Amino acid sequence: MRPPQTGFGYHFEDLSVGMSETLMRTVMADDVVGFAKLSGDNNPVHLSDHFAARTPFRERIAHGLYTASLISAVLGTRLPGPGAIYVSQTINFRAPVRIGDVVVARVEVAELDPQKRRARLNCECSVDAKTVLDGEAVVLVPSRAG
Repeated sequence: MRPPQTGFGYHFEDLSVGMSETLMRTVMADDVVGFAKLSGDNNPVHLSDHFAARTPFRERIAHGLYTASLISAVLGTRLPGPGAIYVSQTINFRAPVRIGDVVVARVEVAELDPQKRRARLNCECSVDAKTVLDGEAVVLVPSRAG
């Protein structure tokens, strides 16, 4: 399912409960290093093989918010798409994401509030069909009327 050819993603009026979109991304070491530089989160569990080997994970893991940012990418580029504005996000971290994992980020429209032009979306990231992150987002969606 792709946004209509408006260049601005879906309008609120185009949405319906049950619509969904996904994005797939392989987590690369350069992504983790880049996210650390961008965010300032230099926790060695993300950056040091030696340190991470002594943790319960036994190897470097991606930042939880890197994984969550894939949800943001779906919301901002696919569903609802460009013009959508975050109002809130809940996140539950269920399992670590490792370098080399293929993450599937999925959002699904769960509820629509026409009065406020808000959509509530269920959000999930999975690796090998195992949920690593879930939660929900509320976004303000542009109306066709303006």
